[in-house]
Amino acid sequence: MAKETKPKGVLAKALETELTALLEGGHAHATFDEAVKDFPVELRGKVPKGLPYSAWQIVEHLRIAQHDMLEFSDNASGTYKDKKWPDDYWPKEAAPPNEKAWKKTIDVIHADRKAFLKLVNEADKATLIKPFTWGKGQNLLKEALQIADHNAYHVGELIVVRRLLGAWKK
Repeated sequence: MAKETKPKGVLAKALETELTALLEGGHAHATFDEAVKDFPVELRGKVPKGLPYSAWQIVEHLRIAQHDMLEFSDNASGTYKDKKWPDDYWPKEAAPPNEKAWKKTIDVIHADRKAFLKLVNEADKATLIKPFTWGKGQNLLKEALQIADHNAYHVGELIVVRRLLGAWKK
């Protein structure tokens, strides 16, 4: 027998809509897609003077961190493994190994965001704020806000890298 689902209330639906908009980015700042669009291949591994990371390292870090937060949030099976900070979250190499790696990283960021949004969209408001049994007080809402905040921060960094390399035309 199929599980009956209760329709979402106005507040839960509004929260879902706002979290989706926040996770997809934009509005008051550039989106991830705008920040990586047409990024010159020859500049992806270049570290601008005075900055610690290349665009590749930032994009790959976004992928790793977002995937980690997705796995943590979707851990009902109890298989999540903590990563070592910062070693497991930042790539060592400044440049992507090839064009395929750059594209794959961007594709995984999109796929993981979509998977996380599915968690958010399937949750009712009680589930959004209910602490995970496997965490230390974290819940789905906190993780959604953390992903949005973290991604917005690093999208800003990507734009700074592009500006410093002369590759931002907005």
